[in-house]
Amino acid sequence: MDVQESRSLSRYSNEQKILVVGEGEFSFSLSLAKAFGSATNITAISLDIREELGRNYNNGKVNVEELERLGCTVVRGVNVHSMTSDDRLAHYDIIIFNFPHAGKHDNVFGGFMESAREMMKDEDGEIHITLNTLCPFNKWDIKALAEEKGLRLIQRMQFTKWAFPSYSNKRGSGSSCDFIYPIGSAI
Repeated sequence: MDVQESRSLSRYSNEQKILVVGEGEFSFSLSLAKAFGSATNITAISLDIREELGRNYNNGKVNVEELERLGCTVVRGVNVHSMTSDDRLAHYDIIIFNFPHAGKHDNVFGGFMESAREMMKDEDGEIHITLNTLCPFNKWDIKALAEEKGLRLIQRMQFTKWAFPSYSNKRGSGSSCDFIYPIGSAI
């Protein structure tokens, strides 16, 4: 039996079972997969269905094809509120939600956190939410929302986009969804 060499990128490793939610063009998952040399430990989900992917993001289809070639499980049409009821998903060591674009943020985060908590493999699992620190995002009390769902903040870290080659953060919805979303300072 071949044992895969341990590889990592930032805080993530090919030895962890990783779920990336809210992927737009799937470039974050692809960045991890390229660093690991495989994506067999990654599941990437999006609310968009396959037809929307090609219309909304220029690189979306190409990124998904590459992820699937590397062994990633790509699941479309998944709402973060109801992830637990989707039998295509399992339990994970780490669940990542980068730059969620939330209108009514407490509803999106509350539903996400509740679902994510139930999908952790064990109590040592981690949920990573990356947010811009500029207004209005700095007003979202993620810590309080997490505590309401039985979670606790372990650590706040600076997010450095350059650590994830090929990651291209997009706006996420509407007619300008394929435009770069300015990250600025993020945690």
